[in-house]
Amino acid sequence: MATSPSRGGPAGNAALAALVLAVLSYSLVQTMLVPTVGVLQRDLHTSPAAASWAVLSSTLLTSAVLTPLISRLGDRHGKRRVLVVTLTVHLAGTLGAAFAWDVASLIVLRAVQGVSLALLPLALGLIRDVMPPHRVAGALGLTSGLVAGAAGAGLLVGGLLVDHASWRWLFAAGALLVAAALAAVLRWVPEGPTAPSGSLDVPGGALLGGALVAVLLGLTQGPAWGWASPAVLGLFAGCAVLSALFLAWERRVPHPLVDPALLLGPAIRTVHLGAFLLGAVQFVFYVLIPKLAETPSGPGVLGGYGFGASVTVAGLILAPGTLCGLPASALAGRVEGRFGARAPLALGLTVSAAGGALLALEHHAVWHLVLGYAVIGTGFGFAMAALPRMVHQVSGPDTGATANGVNTVARTVGGAVGSQLAAAILASRTVPHTAVPAAHGYTVSFWTAAGVAAAGTLLLLTGRRSGGSGLPTRTVPGRTRRADGVPARSEP
Repeated sequence: MATSPSRGGPAGNAALAALVLAVLSYSLVQTMLVPTVGVLQRDLHTSPAAASWAVLSSTLLTSAVLTPLISRLGDRHGKRRVLVVTLTVHLAGTLGAAFAWDVASLIVLRAVQGVSLALLPLALGLIRDVMPPHRVAGALGLTSGLVAGAAGAGLLVGGLLVDHASWRWLFAAGALLVAAALAAVLRWVPEGPTAPSGSLDVPGGALLGGALVAVLLGLTQGPAWGWASPAVLGLFAGCAVLSALFLAWERRVPHPLVDPALLLGPAIRTVHLGAFLLGAVQFVFYVLIPKLAETPSGPGVLGGYGFGASVTVAGLILAPGTLCGLPASALAGRVEGRFGARAPLALGLTVSAAGGALLALEHHAVWHLVLGYAVIGTGFGFAMAALPRMVHQVSGPDTGATANGVNTVARTVGGAVGSQLAAAILASRTVPHTAVPAAHGYTVSFWTAAGVAAAGTLLLLTGRRSGGSGLPTRTVPGRTRRADGVPARSEP
């Protein structure tokens, strides 16, 4: 087992390939399952709500809660070591899900797979350890850009397997990918530096986890329970209270789970808000474009606007956009070098807004969807590549995984908001006397997503620009240290 980073050359390239494979083992497995909601409902004899929990909700909850904790453990005890453990748990959950005997067991095993979201911040944190400094920014952009690209590829692969084989093969194929990633990490990725040891902030983890569970459960169950129901309003209120308690606690504890400067510091809060808005925009299109493509069409069909596409064809519609995002990710560094650190994210949101506007104006033929998402996917490529580069600039080497973990959770919560926003708009605009979404519901949804992306651009262009690391010196009882955990020199 390697104990020191090997930067550059063949060893660095092999380590980067292993980390990219680890990230793909998360992103592909997640999106491959999206087409299975209806299939699981039929094969496991369950309700649409339970099938949705098996595919999305259970994983969403556990991933949001565990990602900050796992990321912090990586910074403190070794990112490679924690990455190996996380991949092992992910592999166990994926293999178990292939043999799930009912929907309850599948929900539990999918919750176990929620650890996989932490693979992204751990991999991003390790990149700065295993790559030479002049290649770090490009490697970060490539790795994060592949997450957006894998979304379309995962839907396509998932559609092929669902249309031509059992849903269990999705987990079997995913387990092979996770096993390959685990073997590659063990073989090629060295251990990086660790932060000074300190006790794990269990109370902080409980408060943060409670706040995230409250908001995500409220978003997930809002359509079923009613947005104005006491249960949903209570969950949102509980999230606000727990968040305030979490911030108060983190400002006092000597070894916080997430330093407030990594959450709300002037140099990083805009990055997290940008991630939140990007996640919301992404999931509006991830949900609506396949739904529109798969809507039945023909004489006597309510609505009369769908294309009756199979799950595979719906995935193919997203494929050009997926491919367009990859070169955009590679170009993000040039945009940053010419126009500044915020430029790639602002450009990505602007291009995504333009693509959303195109879809809002024209979505009456399949080629409209292909062209519109090609533009949107290009924007996603720029934006996804920008986020880890911006986090890298404002976080220290001992807090890279933690800062990227917070940013990843921000995008995940934004995705939950975006998917529910799209569903709420469609539910509020239906064919008279039916529950079938009306055609103009898609128009409003696409305009809404375009507006959210444009608002993100304005935020980046007008927001405060902060220099330095964004990690100011702060005082805690008994000692003074920087916000990244590195002791600061005390003044006499």
